[in-house]
Amino acid sequence: MAIGTQDDSDQMLSEINMIPFIDVMLVLLIIFIITVPVIKHSVNIELPQTSNQRLLDKPENIRLSVAADGAYFWNDARVEDADFEQRLTAAAAQEPQPELHIRGDKAVRYERVALAMAAAQRAGVRKIGFVTEPTTP
Repeated sequence: MAIGTQDDSDQMLSEINMIPFIDVMLVLLIIFIITVPVIKHSVNIELPQTSNQRLLDKPENIRLSVAADGAYFWNDARVEDADFEQRLTAAAAQEPQPELHIRGDKAVRYERVALAMAAAQRAGVRKIGFVTEPTTP
């Protein structure tokens, strides 16, 4: 073999190397698998469905969730019954007064939702709304 001769090894490769691409995709897949459960940290409840207009959630609104077992969640944080009325009284004293949005699981006893509404009325909360899921055709 002579120096300076051309053979097949000097030709340019026209194939794309897929190994780095696959490595990057696997790393991204692992990152998404780890971060998705961390992002979803809300209370899982099944909302009833209605056909009314969607309400924009303002940051000053209070989201009260009533889980299927009757537990209260104040802005996604569990709150005991004894502390619940104190929080309502403090919210009613704010100016401007925030709105109370009640999200009741459809499997919860109506009594728990009615008790929350009565406690809000006693505390002086003037604006109470119910959050529902829109009906799907």
